Parts: sequence; structure tokens; C-alpha cells
Amino acid sequence: MRIIAGTCRGMKLQTLQGETTRPTSDKVKESLFNRIGPYFDGGIVVDLFGGSGALALEALSRGAEHAYIFESDRRALTTIRQNVEKTKMSSRVTIVPSRAEKSIAYLQQREVCIDYLFLDPPYEKTEYYALIAQFVEMEIMCHNAIIVCEHMSSYTLPEHYGTFQRSSEKKYGASTISIYTE
Repeated sequence: MRIIAGTCRGMKLQTLQGETTRPTSDKVKESLFNRIGPYFDGGIVVDLFGGSGALALEALSRGAEHAYIFESDRRALTTIRQNVEKTKMSSRVTIVPSRAEKSIAYLQQREVCIDYLFLDPPYEKTEYYALIAQFVEMEIMCHNAIIVCEHMSSYTLPEHYGTFQRSSEKKYGASTISIYTE
């Protein structure tokens, strides 16, 4: 796995071996970022299921300002820290060793306004998609924010979460990327 574009283009990232995470492939990641904007002019990224940190680091490499990466698995946290150190983006990343369910309270306490929300939970944990509605209801999403969900192709997400409508959906074999915008 590598960073596709931006300041860290081509940099190889560590991945976690085993079944606890499912990294987004480079092909899917490249297609995703081409759809939501190949480059960013600032903005705050929140990745609720960090894994290796690749999605957040890709966004930072492409110009996002800061990323909050939530992860509860200790081995994944070690991998994220290694990747953040390798990319020399420590000052632009906050790694939160916590479960995704606690992310809203954490971000509200810090008055974070989210521009890009990435949600890629373990596929069998479909209940985590309900967090999106909570993020929208708590009004911590910035105006013109983008919500990106990776999920099993056989699982259908709602057409909208509050004011956020599904604006795009693309299948990549067993995975689907659904994008929501206001």
C-alpha cells in the first residue's frame, strides 16, 4: 500500500497483517480521491476506523490541514504511528486510541468541524453506520462536508442522513464506496 498523490506521493505504508483490518486497495483509494477532489485546500479529516491510517494520510498528502484518526486495536495503533512518523506528518495528525462510538463526544469537546468523514468499519459491523446520523444531528459537520463510507456491496446504506444525500455510489467487487454530500 502506498500514498497515491500529493506531497508524499509514492511513499509505501505499513499495513497490519491478519484479519483485524481490511486496507482499502490503492486502486479504490485513487478512484475515491478522484471523485471527492484530487487535491484539497485545507480541511479537517476524521477517520473513524483508522486501520493503517492510509485514508487520512492520503488526504493530508493531498492538502488537508489536519486529521483525527480513531482506532481501538493496539496493533493497528502501532501501525498508524509508524506511518505517521514515516510521512513526517505528526504535527498534522491526532491519533485517538478509542472506539468510534466515543468519537463524537471527543470531537465536540474540542469544537472540531469536520470537512471529510471516513467510515470503513469491519463489514459485519453494520450498526456503525448509524454513527453517521449522530454526526449530522450533533452538527459537527462543516458546510459542504463530505462523508465517505466503504461497505459490503451486498449492504445498502440509506439514501440520506439528515441533510446529507448519497451523491455517488461505486462498486469495486465485494466493496462499495458511498459518498454523501449536502
